[in-house]
Amino acid sequence: MKLVAVTNLTLRCRESVSQPSAVTLAAADTGLKGAAVVNQTQIDAARKGQITEAMKAVAQAESMDVELLRSRIAEGVICLPANINRRATSYCAIGHGLRTKVNANIGSSMDNASIEHELAKLKAAVDAGADAVMDLSTGGDLRAIRQKVIESSTISVGSVPIYEAASRSARRYGNVTKMSADEMFDGVFMHCKDGVDFATVHCGVTRQVVDCLRKRPRVCDIVSRGGTFMEAWMDVNDRENPFYERFDELLDMLHEYDVTLSLGDGLRPGAIADACDMAQIEELRVLTELAHRALDRGVQVMMEGPGHVPLA
Repeated sequence: MKLVAVTNLTLRCRESVSQPSAVTLAAADTGLKGAAVVNQTQIDAARKGQITEAMKAVAQAESMDVELLRSRIAEGVICLPANINRRATSYCAIGHGLRTKVNANIGSSMDNASIEHELAKLKAAVDAGADAVMDLSTGGDLRAIRQKVIESSTISVGSVPIYEAASRSARRYGNVTKMSADEMFDGVFMHCKDGVDFATVHCGVTRQVVDCLRKRPRVCDIVSRGGTFMEAWMDVNDRENPFYERFDELLDMLHEYDVTLSLGDGLRPGAIADACDMAQIEELRVLTELAHRALDRGVQVMMEGPGHVPLA
């Protein structure tokens, strides 16, 4: 599963800041005819001392003082995913002092691309008590499936935009490595616009991180699908990871729709033998820096992890 405070069924998060909630907080009157309404994100509101309806709902569900919740959202240790384009019926917050959240992964494949099947999976997840669901579809009409899941879900919805970008590239060019950097960003934009509350992006798979892997080979190499896509793209195109290189552009996009950034752990270990190796630690270092940059920009953030590591 893609981690987002709800991640790998484990849920360790690093929350951050930035999201407007389905509740549009403050619309600024610029005085200009036809000017666009300015939406305030959850973290923007929290940092101004404002308590949103989403915060009230979460505080009640978590039996937490709403002012304490607000202060922790402002600090970036709790995130409250809530895309401004999605009218949520319930909210799920992740982070310090909150109960552990469970995320359920669903998604079509090339062999089974039925929207009805995905909606049945969604219902099963909700009925079982999942706090969030991720659409990881790779087969069929990916946008139609995602939009229907978002429309039908009563819980938070997340996605991994690179999956769709890679699928489109494979269909269009016959190879996932032929997609352009702009096509990757177009994918993120589409998911934000459609209403996903959180998105996993593998920004930390950099050339330096991959070099660590080559110097110290693993038993299981790269086990993250998104991480594999990014490593292959960088290798074939001899370029840096666009999401790392153009991270500020990514943050602007996420902030606009108040989408929580789930920093994907592309180099997470797939075997205990690879736990805490040079590549994993270097990626975590990069992700830590990016998490701080996201918070500075007012974008809520959490980190995936940790993969296959010893429990003690």
